[in-house]
Amino acid sequence: MQLNLPEKRYYSIGELAKAFDVNASLIRFWDKEFDEINPKKNAKGDRMFRPDDVKTLQLIYHLVKERGFTLEGAKVHLKENKKKSLDKFEIIAKLEGVKMQLLNLKKEL
Repeated sequence: MQLNLPEKRYYSIGELAKAFDVNASLIRFWDKEFDEINPKKNAKGDRMFRPDDVKTLQLIYHLVKERGFTLEGAKVHLKENKKKSLDKFEIIAKLEGVKMQLLNLKKEL
């Protein structure tokens, strides 16, 4: 899944919900369920997600929504293989980006 997010230090929950095309309540729920997500909170208590949190959310989205993991299965997978899973996910994301570029070139021919 390619996210269209600008390069920033912090993202609001609304920006992430729009980018992932889910409700903000789902992002909030995943924040409570997964210890790997650690957003900062501002003075009002709003969650502000760092780019590392966004990568973790992308991985959780991939596991739960695209691969069909249960929440418990995703938690176990992240705890046991977080580094390996994140590396694989980043490679897959880069390959999907290359695929999209090649398909766009093919359309232009």
